[in-house]
Amino acid sequence: MPKKVFHDLVSLKDALHLIEKIFQERRFFSEFFENIPVRESLNRITAEPVFAKWSSPYFHSSAMDGYAVKAEDTFLATEKYPVKLKLGEQALWIETGDPLPNGFNAVIPVEEVNIRENYIEIYKAVPPYHHVRVIGEDIVTTELIIPEGHVIRPADIGAMLASGITEVKVFKKPILGVIPTGSELVPVETLKERALKPPELIEYNSAVLKGLIQENFSEPRIYPICEDKEEALKESLVRALKECDIVLINAGAGYGKEDLTYKVISELGEVYINGVAIKPAKPFIFGVVENKPVLGIPGYPVSTYFAFEVLVKPLINLYLRRTEEKKVLKGLLARQLPSTLGVDEFVRVKVGKVKDRYIVSPAGRGAGLLMSVVRADGYLIIPANSEGYSQGKEVEVFLWRDKKEIDNTIVCIGSHDNTLDLIYNFLRKKYPNYSFSSTHVGSMGGLVAVKKGEAHLAGTHLLDENTGEYNVSFIQKILPEKKVVLINLVYRIQGLIVKKGNPKKIKGFEDLIREDVTFINRQAGSGTRLLLDKHLKELGIDPSQIKGYEKDEYTHMGVAQAVASGRAEVGLGIYAAAKALDLDFIPVTEERYDLLIPQEFLELEMILALLEVIKNSSEFREAVLKLGGYDIRDMGKVMYEN
Repeated sequence: MPKKVFHDLVSLKDALHLIEKIFQERRFFSEFFENIPVRESLNRITAEPVFAKWSSPYFHSSAMDGYAVKAEDTFLATEKYPVKLKLGEQALWIETGDPLPNGFNAVIPVEEVNIRENYIEIYKAVPPYHHVRVIGEDIVTTELIIPEGHVIRPADIGAMLASGITEVKVFKKPILGVIPTGSELVPVETLKERALKPPELIEYNSAVLKGLIQENFSEPRIYPICEDKEEALKESLVRALKECDIVLINAGAGYGKEDLTYKVISELGEVYINGVAIKPAKPFIFGVVENKPVLGIPGYPVSTYFAFEVLVKPLINLYLRRTEEKKVLKGLLARQLPSTLGVDEFVRVKVGKVKDRYIVSPAGRGAGLLMSVVRADGYLIIPANSEGYSQGKEVEVFLWRDKKEIDNTIVCIGSHDNTLDLIYNFLRKKYPNYSFSSTHVGSMGGLVAVKKGEAHLAGTHLLDENTGEYNVSFIQKILPEKKVVLINLVYRIQGLIVKKGNPKKIKGFEDLIREDVTFINRQAGSGTRLLLDKHLKELGIDPSQIKGYEKDEYTHMGVAQAVASGRAEVGLGIYAAAKALDLDFIPVTEERYDLLIPQEFLELEMILALLEVIKNSSEFREAVLKLGGYDIRDMGKVMYEN
């Protein structure tokens, strides 16, 4: 095999095949198994089948408080002609769990007998071993308790102990060392007395990796942050190799000047993979040093996560001889999803069940967007030979959450508003069984989703220029025959979001055409974009005159963040977003933001729970008002229905 491979991307399939091949050839693990006490075996994986040493119970025992009898003495008993059994000879008192006396083979509960002076009366016959726990009723000697490759659960521990097993042979946990690298990284714990200073970044990938390693039945060992210095990385790696079975070097796997992982691994050992044709997590390195796998995984948080998911986890499973069964479901894609040829792309998605169909919505695609993983229910894969998927295509989703939780998720597709996050929080707080998924495609996209039966509800704020009415005329035009109800959520202030102090002295839409002003827009089909276009039309401004008109965001917070970060000087959005990021705000208009719900969903328990929060939770209403820029005068009021 070649000593070095550089910029030679391999497919995910070939990468996994090569990792397995080298694993089998190199025999990395000297000791795959260990015997441990059964009492300490929770969540360990069995390395051989476990068979019962003893039966349980190992003697015939009573299952009731009552009287031990001989079944044949009761055969003539009836209601009319009860049988009398002499106490101490034909009927012996027995309590639950007591051994059955020799010669006796049945138990009659105390409440089913009539007790006389020295005998009992019984009124029905009982068969042999009536209310008796017979030998081996639960476990029989030599019976298989759990198979090889089984993750040991609390009940399994009880069954093993009950059958006389005190030690169990399990696969040894591989120890995975994590070396976070980057001179700019700082532990968050050191920031109690000071703020971050560019280019400092909080190091948190190691905490994510620690959790992922523990979830996958392995032992993590986290090392101190390593500076971007070759000798420092070598020292950290040599130390980790002495203590670990696998070493993960986090960040530095790319091709920049400070990306040292490839160089260090290749100098100390061999590099077999330097780049995998996947997105995210393309900069992945697989090497061997001192006959131990050393993996370079990218530093962007989502890339780190997926590198572990699709490349590190399969390696761990080789150590544990474990085959993982992924939870999968099929659903319909809520919107078009383009992709780049040549790489397998892993797209985080939200999933909800609307009637009898699962609706799949992308949750963000950037390699740095960790919240897209936090909010996602799973992911789908766009293969390397595809340029993407069209809206409505049936796709396969690999789940991170339980299907039951997804089945209890309200699917909201449409316009973004900050109050939707509050709805999600208060819904989960009061009704923990229900979840809320919000996908931001704009008001028009929300109405279309409701029309297609792809959403339980849609957020909308579409202004009819002719009537001055919100939403109704658009509903009548797009959903003329669908029975729906339009419920107000809030009134909110829309305006121009500018930097603190308004350094560009922006006063209105007329300033958007200035050469020194860059604008950030909302996506086509959003109510905010329609509001902007209305004002531009009234002022006779051609959108092509505005620098940045073609650059858009899908949320008000995205617009505010673009202004706060300096990507733009101004954007159109709601006051709450400006307030959240301490930006200045130039009010333009108050608008009505409603929720459109098909009437067929109004009887669903989770929709009733949602409406209960909106209509009756004073705590929710107070939280909305604290955001700023909202009026709740009609919250929960029906504005239109057909």
